[in-house]
This record gives sequence, structure tokens and C-alpha cells, in this order.
Amino acid sequence: MAHTPRALPAAATAVLDDISKRIIEQLQADGRRSYAAIGKAVGLSEAAVRQRVQRLQEAGVMQIVAVTDPLTLGFRRQAMITVKCDGDLEKVADHLAAMDEIDYVVITAGSFDLLVEVVCENDDHLLEILGRVRGVPAVTSTETFVYLKLRKQTYSWGTR
Repeated sequence: MAHTPRALPAAATAVLDDISKRIIEQLQADGRRSYAAIGKAVGLSEAAVRQRVQRLQEAGVMQIVAVTDPLTLGFRRQAMITVKCDGDLEKVADHLAAMDEIDYVVITAGSFDLLVEVVCENDDHLLEILGRVRGVPAVTSTETFVYLKLRKQTYSWGTR
């Protein structure tokens, strides 16, 4: 069976001009910054900034979200689970990504096929999630790295 390459998502092919990049950087610094303040910083009207932000979101270039501290919301356990698989990695990744407790799934090169981050209530909940992950067809093994303390998490890597 021939493998048909998948089209790149719009975000992967988007060409950003300097103004769009500066708008993104303004929002990375403060996602609640007003369109008027951003416009002043980048030399556009409030309406023009609003339109650009909407286009960037629709193209999948960026999203504006509230980032929370899971501990303050009752999620006492976070972990990274490495996964080894046989078969279709994308199918397994999609299956895992559909689980509510999993907030991050990447297909990797190296010793593991997938990295999966989970946020859960406690160790019993983590065990239950691990059972579900291991029960996915094609998953051959997992290794779990429990987070003890978060030292850095940033989403402000800028633009190029």
C-alpha cells in the first residue's frame, strides 16, 4: 500500500510578516493586552489588530488561552509518560490525544515513539490512566516520569 503524504497544517505553511510577528510577541507577553495597546505598539489601528489576531487564530498560528496551575485546581499529580508502539504511530497518538486527562502528545524520534503528558487528581487516578494508555492497541511499553516540582514553563519563545 502506498503512503500518501499528509498536507501540512496551515500553521506550518503560514508566512508571517513583521507586524504579525510583533502582534504575537505582544500577546505572548500579555494575552489580555488590548487591541488598542497592541495597535499603538505595532503601528496599526485597533480594528486592524483585531482582524489580524482573528486571522492568526483561524489559521492555527496561535491560540489565546488561560494557563492554570493544576495544583490549585485539585490536580495533584502531573507526569510525562513515554510510550513505545508497534504499528501506526499517528493512530495511537490520536487515540491518546482523545483522552481528557492527556494534555500533550508528540510523536518523537529516538528511544520512545510518543511523549504524553497527563494531569490527574492523585496517584490512583494516574494508575487508572496508565492502564488505559497501556490498553491501547499497538502500545508495547510505557515509562512514567512523575513531576515533583515545576521549575520553568514558558510559552514566550518569540517569533522568527
